[in-house]
Amino acid sequence: MTAATAPSIVLKTESLSKQVSSPDGTLTILDGVSIEVAAGETVAIIGASGAGKSTLLALLAGLDEPTSGHTWLRGSDLTRLDEDGRAAVRAKHVGFVFQSFHLLPSLTALENVMLPLELAGTANAKALALEVIGRVGLGPRSSHYPRQLSGGEQQRVAIARAFVTHPAVLFADEPTGNLDATTGAKIIELLFELNRGSQTTLVLVTHDQAIAERCGRIIRLDAGRVV
Repeated sequence: MTAATAPSIVLKTESLSKQVSSPDGTLTILDGVSIEVAAGETVAIIGASGAGKSTLLALLAGLDEPTSGHTWLRGSDLTRLDEDGRAAVRAKHVGFVFQSFHLLPSLTALENVMLPLELAGTANAKALALEVIGRVGLGPRSSHYPRQLSGGEQQRVAIARAFVTHPAVLFADEPTGNLDATTGAKIIELLFELNRGSQTTLVLVTHDQAIAERCGRIIRLDAGRVV
């Protein structure tokens, strides 16, 4: 069995690079990134603006394709899969929490949390979604639409949606970026609390050193390289 498929390694990259065209020529966003993340780890990805943090997260999750190199998620080489194949791996193994919530405005909080379960054909989607909404403290507001919720409440819904499928890996991209300091601190506390309870692998992009230091390991990027 290779390192990429060993049970303890849930994420692995090998010489991962990403280049894009710009008016000034080819721009290298990531340059030869090789990392491993073990199951159950909490990992922060930090670095200055433009260091490649969100690009690395997108490549780890199979949301983007590298220029060269490989990414394995739960033993699947994402770089050898087409978009449908990568989407299938994400649906089975991955949860997301984004800076801008990404809730569907036409669905209630409960319906937003139910959505990934319904897409997966889970029979008792409503009961499971209600249980997780209760765990994030939004039981009384489950019938509210996103526009009727505060930013902190919307992020709680997004966290509930991310955890409801019991993902192997949870990716969080600046989850407190659109929140005030007090609300952001509560959201981070909730994120780590749920993560401990579910033993999910957490990969978190943040510019906040204090949040990063709560993780078991920090990966620092500088100009597209791990330093």
